[in-house]
Amino acid sequence: MSNKKEKKLLDEVRDIMRLHHYSIHTERTYIEWIKRYVQYHHMQTREDLQHGEEKVEEFLTHLAVNREVSPSTQNQAMNALVFLYKKVLKTPMEKEINAVRATKKLNVPVVLTREEVRQIIGLLQGVPQLIVKLLYGSGLRISEAVRLRVQDIDYRMKSLTVRSGKGAKDRVTTFPESLVPLLQNHLEKVKLLHEQDLARGYGEVFLPNALARKYPNACKEWGWQYVFPSRGLSRDPRSGKIRRHHVDPSVVNKALKTAARTLGLTKRISAHTFRHSFATHLLERGTDIRTIQALLGHKDVSTTMIYTHVLQQGGLGVQSPLDDL
Repeated sequence: MSNKKEKKLLDEVRDIMRLHHYSIHTERTYIEWIKRYVQYHHMQTREDLQHGEEKVEEFLTHLAVNREVSPSTQNQAMNALVFLYKKVLKTPMEKEINAVRATKKLNVPVVLTREEVRQIIGLLQGVPQLIVKLLYGSGLRISEAVRLRVQDIDYRMKSLTVRSGKGAKDRVTTFPESLVPLLQNHLEKVKLLHEQDLARGYGEVFLPNALARKYPNACKEWGWQYVFPSRGLSRDPRSGKIRRHHVDPSVVNKALKTAARTLGLTKRISAHTFRHSFATHLLERGTDIRTIQALLGHKDVSTTMIYTHVLQQGGLGVQSPLDDL
């Protein structure tokens, strides 16, 4: 019997995902969906995975009807199972999957006023404050902010390069000039930390895809280091190497919850709220919707158009008749 047949299903999924350079986040997400799929059908052997179309259809319908998941969550589960059958089991599903689709809702994003943004940022300190300023000042996702590398910042052009954003696409967005001295001061401390790591025999950083093989020394170069490194070193779950990863997004969200509680805000805010506020406030200033689409990295302008709903004060911009009394 070959090693491939002896290997456990989830181990094989991990190996193939790493071969195709999927991110660790996507790997963990796909593994979790495959586990839930197997548990739902009480599968014990690989033979139980046969006739995938019917079983996947039943599972996706269960998610929509019983679990009431969002369309994006249902699609995520579908992508994980398609990967399982096509790439791992080598039995791509030929029949159409006619599962009940999750109900798509138009959710107007939570947006802060400029004064609320100012108050929250004023209560934050250190790295969480710097990151939130980037979220609001450049329209970044939290994952994009924490993954920034030193070389991605162009002070002269006042721009940030977002590498492998959503959809694995790069884009360039604006960089707030007011953040230059603060960030430079922060990076002086980060560089000192990096030099200390190098002196101790560490100092490597994770490089995406095949860059580590193409540029074997780049992992220790200053330009490739994370702008917001974690406090401590940790073992890479894939390579086993000891590295300094980027700061965890939960650090920012915890600080935001504390600030919102202090201010007594009833809005449910998160790091993503500042990306929404960035787009909405640009619209208020008259920035073209296509420009905002490019800055945010949206594939379709219809996604960006959601922010026009926020600008329609009241119900579709109509003043209440009560105010005329």
